Amino acid sequence: MARSGQEPECEPIDIASHATQAWSPVSTPAASLVVETEQTISADPGQLLRLLENLFRNAVEHGGNNVTVRLGSTADGFYVADDGAGIPVEHRESVFEERTTFDAGGTGYGLAIVSDIADAHGWSVSVTESESGGARFDISGVTVVDTATAEP
Repeated sequence: MARSGQEPECEPIDIASHATQAWSPVSTPAASLVVETEQTISADPGQLLRLLENLFRNAVEHGGNNVTVRLGSTADGFYVADDGAGIPVEHRESVFEERTTFDAGGTGYGLAIVSDIADAHGWSVSVTESESGGARFDISGVTVVDTATAEP
């Protein structure tokens, strides 16, 4: 990450398999992950894993007991959306700042980490309302790799 001085070492990554791996430590019996993309992107494997895990953890911790988290693709990146309570409009700009939390049990670091990893890769991250009323985090500026031409 940029803060630690570690530059991303990017390589072609199957985002679906990384999502499954990132979901493992945050999943709960009532929460579910739906992967709606088969993208291969250029990213640092460890940093992408950490970014996804923090987005998934945010959804599970703030989305309610039966939250469904979706990972999908966009023209220049991907998104993570949930069907939880969402983030009020007035808080959307500040959620990426360190120590910003609107939950008594939160640390305020998860989404700051997401922002730092995105910045280190040259990506942008934004939050809006998902189609189901929860939170949607869009990661844009991502290099989408054509798997047919990707180097091994």
